[in-house]
Amino acid sequence: MIKIGLFGANGRMGLQIKDCIKDDKEAFISTCFDKNLGFESFFKDSDLIIDFSSKQGTSSLLEFAKTSPKALLIGTTGLDVEFDTMKELAKKMPIFYASNTSLGIAVLSYLAQKAATMLNDFDIEILEMHHRHKKDAPSGTALSLAQAVAKAKRLELEKVMITDRKEARKKDEISVLSLRGGDIVGKHTVGFYADGEFLELSHNATSRATFANGAIKIAKWLSKKEAGFYSINDMLGL
Repeated sequence: MIKIGLFGANGRMGLQIKDCIKDDKEAFISTCFDKNLGFESFFKDSDLIIDFSSKQGTSSLLEFAKTSPKALLIGTTGLDVEFDTMKELAKKMPIFYASNTSLGIAVLSYLAQKAATMLNDFDIEILEMHHRHKKDAPSGTALSLAQAVAKAKRLELEKVMITDRKEARKKDEISVLSLRGGDIVGKHTVGFYADGEFLELSHNATSRATFANGAIKIAKWLSKKEAGFYSINDMLGL
């Protein structure tokens, strides 16, 4: 049995993972992080750690991991400089980063990349929708999708992405739009628009269990890996 340490156990994803893993025959939650006990005890009681916390929490987790290598599945979004730390740590431990642990989203990204190379003259717009409590915008998933299509078109995302339109569209722009409201679990659409036709590829998450079950599957896969920096594409062979 794989002993999983859960970091961010009282958040929406943490609570969902605890619920979804109850009857699993290959893995269980061995410990949940408690600031009173600290990282040393948390790491000691885990084979692998799943992190759905916050930017600050992930930074602290990675800092401690420098002295105590451990397989890490990071699902926190809104990160930036933490990626450099992850890539450095991946030289001595397996680290998996996923802005979205849905297998369907991984396939959406793959299909969007294919469409971007084939529909070269189409305008690309990405729309993401989430519940009213989500703090970051655009979502980490939307940014990953934007990066995927920009790479497919051999563009530097930083130079072509816009999130606040104030003028007419320019060639090769990639718009990323965010909507927040209600209890929407998650919807992502990558649209390709031309004169006379358009194509939209969409993924709808109707339950947070989708992401929790995906994280559990990833954790099982990651537990068998050597040191390295992994993504969901590695897991699916995309």
